[in-house]
Amino acid sequence: MGSYFHQYCPEGTVSKYRLIVFDDEKKPFIPLTEYYHHQITRIGESSVIAYLNALEPFFYLLKHKSQYQGRLVLWNDEAAAVQVAVRDYLILKMECKVRGRDGYEGIYLTSKSSKTVNLFLAAAKGFYKSMIYLKLYAHHNPLVDIHFEDRFGGQPGVRVDRPKMPQAAGTEDPVSHRKQTDSYFKVINDEWVPEIIGDWDLPYRIYNAGEASNWSLRDEVISRFLFETGARISEILDLTVGDYRKRSDIHELAAMNKGSFKRRIKFVRISPETLTMNKNLEIFMKDCKKIT
Repeated sequence: MGSYFHQYCPEGTVSKYRLIVFDDEKKPFIPLTEYYHHQITRIGESSVIAYLNALEPFFYLLKHKSQYQGRLVLWNDEAAAVQVAVRDYLILKMECKVRGRDGYEGIYLTSKSSKTVNLFLAAAKGFYKSMIYLKLYAHHNPLVDIHFEDRFGGQPGVRVDRPKMPQAAGTEDPVSHRKQTDSYFKVINDEWVPEIIGDWDLPYRIYNAGEASNWSLRDEVISRFLFETGARISEILDLTVGDYRKRSDIHELAAMNKGSFKRRIKFVRISPETLTMNKNLEIFMKDCKKIT
């Protein structure tokens, strides 16, 4: 089966584009190409490529199999037609259950659902946002709930340009209106579950890569703290010389915990090797504070 794909322009090629998206007939597909070049000025290269990878299969299905009122759906079709195409894609290709709600669609993930559902929805929403900004799409964003402001007073649960992390991540305070997003397709039963990295040799691979790149003592010690203590990076970077002096054991440091409001209610333990290599602990602590 054919698919949409993208390629960088060869060096020496004279073109307004550094990357071009092609359809399954190997013809340039300008909407996704323009989307890439608009987004690359706003977010990182790797993120834009991830969005392209999520969108390309959808546009193939849109071209060949989407149906709305007895006809194929075009990418620049009216919002209702695009919403039907997105709904079908979520059901048929991403194996989600979709239920219509009051002005929006509720998405229920199943055991067979793709892990890229949220990535695809974010990419599709961003694509039409770019097309509207570039004046290539004449309708309202199909991925946006146009009745959102009427229901919630326009207070979305997601920060601008950065999604809200789940409470389980322990990186920021929870927000009660998380589900009150302006998205037309809302994932109802999405629960973030941390995935444990099972590579036993991962620390040594990191250490070897660091040595090969001539990393600093500070970076090496921070990495060793991460692997040896299991503490969050924010907890490690908040360590002070006083935290080291509070413990009677020379291999331990007092540390804060999630929800402790900066109070040191636990301790972390480092190996003798880490302590030995970091003889000047006070310099390391000062460096940590500089990058927080």
